[in-house]
Amino acid sequence: MEIRLFGAAKTVTGSCYSLATGKKRILVDCGMFQGSKNLMKLNYDRLPFNAKLYSALLLTHSHLDHCGRIPKLVKEGFKGKIYCTSATKDIAEIIMLDSAKVNRHDVEFENKKRQRIGLPPRKPIYTEEDVEKAMKLFRTVNYEKSFQPCEGINAAFYDAGHILGSAIIELKVNESGKETTIVFSGDIGQNSTPIINDTVHLNKADYIFIESTYGDRIHPPIEKRKQKLLDVILKTYENHGKVIIPCFAVERTQELLYDLNELVEKNLIPRIKVYVDTPMGIKVTEVFKKHYSLYNKRIKDLIKSGDNPFSFPGLEYTMHVRDSIKLNNLHEPCIIIAGSGMCTGGRIKHHIKHNIWNKRNTILFVGYQAKGTLGYYIKKGEKRVRLLGTEVVVKANIESIDSFSAHADYRKLLNLLKFFNPRPKKVFIVHGEEDAMLSFAKKVEKLGLKTKIPEMGERINL
Repeated sequence: MEIRLFGAAKTVTGSCYSLATGKKRILVDCGMFQGSKNLMKLNYDRLPFNAKLYSALLLTHSHLDHCGRIPKLVKEGFKGKIYCTSATKDIAEIIMLDSAKVNRHDVEFENKKRQRIGLPPRKPIYTEEDVEKAMKLFRTVNYEKSFQPCEGINAAFYDAGHILGSAIIELKVNESGKETTIVFSGDIGQNSTPIINDTVHLNKADYIFIESTYGDRIHPPIEKRKQKLLDVILKTYENHGKVIIPCFAVERTQELLYDLNELVEKNLIPRIKVYVDTPMGIKVTEVFKKHYSLYNKRIKDLIKSGDNPFSFPGLEYTMHVRDSIKLNNLHEPCIIIAGSGMCTGGRIKHHIKHNIWNKRNTILFVGYQAKGTLGYYIKKGEKRVRLLGTEVVVKANIESIDSFSAHADYRKLLNLLKFFNPRPKKVFIVHGEEDAMLSFAKKVEKLGLKTKIPEMGERINL
């Protein structure tokens, strides 16, 4: 059996794992690269494998860096089935359609520049039509139900507690009369998140591929994040400014609304407008309402009591561009939640451009910022940044709340590994920046486990 990594190797994005036995080939995830220009260029290249040879794809969850190249995979000849949870399918369709639209506009803009300097036009990575073709291949499965994606491989999904519908994938591979259990963690969430259930603990595997996004740090307690959010809002309100929040459409937007709802209900913040200015986030919120059964008991009880955290006084959803543009002319304090979470596209870039130069305002980061992204440079403390063709000075207050992260810190990741008995033969450290991976690998080895940090494209024979 051979496993190869075609993404998330010494980097956080582009998750894509190939598993080949003597009989079949399957993929786990096929995500988009995000971050630096060099990484993002990989999205335009042909896939580094023959898509036609694969009979199935198992999708851990619907974030772009895990599902974003699926339409490209289908475009290059993949005709197998794509397995995921029902919530993942619904959200992935929204994410991929948005990706196709954004990429089409980006390519149109870039091709105008390429034409002026005599370069041939670039084609989009994929189109909305490619997304529609890909969606026809999706098949949904429930958590903890065994299924057979192809001959010789049994699979099961377990709740990863990362975002709605996210899964840890357990594969039992039968080859030459021998069964090998391989676990792909996908992305692991924090404990005690406000909406979804905690991560399911597995206890048996021969080999584990585990994410390490925050493999070198510990998150502040989740309980403290509401206080930090409250402090930022009150301080900015006193300055008569706006709180601009770059936000991921999936889970982060909904968790923010949950916390803001509580602050409003308890009259802890002034009655100011809260704008959710992300069409994708609005659509995903509707998916959340549909998959009520995946909520944890805490939020189910809240909703049963009549308190809907996705609807409270002062909250407005702005779907249309004209309504988004109007927000630039507001002069009273407000909170604007907009995508994308790393400021790589979407409406957030316009809000930053119109507000980052004003010391009254606050840019509040509530998620991971990959190296090379606009969000990374702003959070890092750059005094000037370039966006939308203009260089702007950074005078706004820059704040961050890391405990909003949907990724587990190293303490939880280590705790998950402790549940495995007997010990796995090897733990492969993936989906992290190199420094975080090295730091996490040392911690894992202190548990008495063997580790490896694979290279991109490396062949791993098990």
